[in-house]
Amino acid sequence: MTRAMKIFIGIIAVIIFGFYFNIINFTVDGKEVDIITGIDNIFGIFVGYLFSVLFYKILGFPLIVLILLAGSITFTFYFRFINIRGFLHSIDIIKGKYDNPNDTGQISHFQALTSALSATIGLGNIAGVAIAVSLGGPGAVFWMICIAFFSMTAKFVSCTLGQLYRQVNPDGSIDGGPMYYLEKGLAELNLKTFGKALGILYAIFIIGGAFGGGNMFQANQSYAIVGSQLGISSLTYGIILAILVGIVIVGGIERIGKTTEKIVPAMVVLYVGASLFIIFTNLDKLGGVLASIMGEAFSPNAVYGGAVGVLVTGIKRAVFSNEGGVGSASIAHSAAKTDEPVREGIVAMVGPFIDTIVVCFMTASVILITKDANPLYQVGGGINGVELTSAAFGSVISWFPAILSIVVFLFSYSTMISWYYYGNKGWKYLFGDTTIPVYQFLYLGCIVLGAIASLGNVIDFSDMMILSCAFPNIIGAMFMLPKLKEALDDYWSRYQAGKFQTFK
Repeated sequence: MTRAMKIFIGIIAVIIFGFYFNIINFTVDGKEVDIITGIDNIFGIFVGYLFSVLFYKILGFPLIVLILLAGSITFTFYFRFINIRGFLHSIDIIKGKYDNPNDTGQISHFQALTSALSATIGLGNIAGVAIAVSLGGPGAVFWMICIAFFSMTAKFVSCTLGQLYRQVNPDGSIDGGPMYYLEKGLAELNLKTFGKALGILYAIFIIGGAFGGGNMFQANQSYAIVGSQLGISSLTYGIILAILVGIVIVGGIERIGKTTEKIVPAMVVLYVGASLFIIFTNLDKLGGVLASIMGEAFSPNAVYGGAVGVLVTGIKRAVFSNEGGVGSASIAHSAAKTDEPVREGIVAMVGPFIDTIVVCFMTASVILITKDANPLYQVGGGINGVELTSAAFGSVISWFPAILSIVVFLFSYSTMISWYYYGNKGWKYLFGDTTIPVYQFLYLGCIVLGAIASLGNVIDFSDMMILSCAFPNIIGAMFMLPKLKEALDDYWSRYQAGKFQTFK
């Protein structure tokens, strides 16, 4: 057990003692409130300040969202829709056709994909879609799917760059991701200071993203459904979850990869299977669902700020779901065993297709098909997350909410251990290996904070941190596109000529 873990457990013990024996209280506006309410109030003030700074708007669009949207579309046209023409090739790579066991790296292509998918497939798809629909209506789903299509190329860009500029350490471990390719890639273009500044900025945001969307959101929404099944307090749940996450994260990317390759496929099959059952048994309603998704996407009278509000909501939830343009997945894909950087980028681009175009659409279809029988369905009446999705499934399959609680727990668990790795690399980039125990302590502490905080505060903080990663990532990547295009053209010409050695 690390020193950070011991300190964390000690502090938690003090909090538990104070909480259960009503020793620790806060005073807000002259009124005494319990520890959970007090912490949430303080966190809300902090989030509100950051939101006004980082989500500066231009014509109703947050600047960060505009950069992300423009970058993803630019990448797709610049690389001549590699997300379409390279799709079938990516399936062969994932199946292990080109896996050379002697290549440098720590995990296989499949493990890299499942590690990255474990950070995206999960509550972003289950709760995130519900939040999009409850805030922006069915039209938000259309924009989620649209941005996911372009996000496939954005993920190709970041993960290929991650492989090109990854750092292989003497012990065989690998450091990679936007921090490294922004610094090294821009240094090659005589922009060393600019690259270093972007690398530092990215590292700060990826740590925040790990604390927020990769951690607090998962704890918050998994408690919303699992806690209700178990009947335990949010504080107790957060502590248990923190301990379980701590057990895995000490093993590094190898243990994370071995864990996620087992959890992710099984959970996807179970969740997708239930979704397809509801969709196919209600095919007569699917046409109406598609019509509402398309029609309300462009409606000037749409809920939540009109059409612009629906567009922004859809983009936010899509990026939260698949992280396209954010660059975080390149940290996991940098560790893949390959001597072909472009190949790993082609593997990575499948991620947004699976988790947003397929899984998110299924979730949205279930919610909209069952809306008349779902007492929680209410567009514009507040934020509804995983409870809305659970009620949607429960209206057709009465026993499925219990199964969904298990799915939600395992998805949130796998997401937290993958995002720990992302934040770990950002922390190491800024502060070095010796201070990692401090990061571990903060990360595990945020699990508890996420479990007890309100969903609104958690969503705002998570969006800010994850979306902010896109700013340094996309701006910096724009300068490196010519080199990346040269690498892609070389790889694609050799692939079409049949020059690659196969192993299966």
